[in-house]
Amino acid sequence: MTLVRFNPLRDLVNIQSEMNRLFDDFYVRGSENVEPSTVWSPMVDISESDNEIVVVAELPGLQKEDVKIALQDNVLSLEGDKKQETVDKGKCYHRLERCYGKFQRSFVLPTAVKGDKVKAAYKDGILTITLPKAEEAKPKQIDISVQ
Repeated sequence: MTLVRFNPLRDLVNIQSEMNRLFDDFYVRGSENVEPSTVWSPMVDISESDNEIVVVAELPGLQKEDVKIALQDNVLSLEGDKKQETVDKGKCYHRLERCYGKFQRSFVLPTAVKGDKVKAAYKDGILTITLPKAEEAKPKQIDISVQ
């Protein structure tokens, strides 16, 4: 039996390379068998102030008619369909990385909002949804009396 000097750094490098291989297998090789419609999901930022919640979604390549917004039971839902451009059979494509297909995202809002006052604006592929908070959800200032 041969004695091998313990090197914890070598073990960490082996673990890291094994994890990298697993992720590469899933995201690179695994995605070849997955339709783009199951992969694509727009990125979203959600912020909150004293008076409103603002949701900003990146929807490049979509028209406002391609997106549906719904608010029900304090859940905001976005759904749409990004149509794939026609691929010219006469061209030699080196990469086709853009994602297409249907998407749906839903978010539970942190506080109650006024559903009838929601506003949505779409410009340059950015969807901005402004949801005013309901009065009962707004912070209230309580005065302290001195006795």
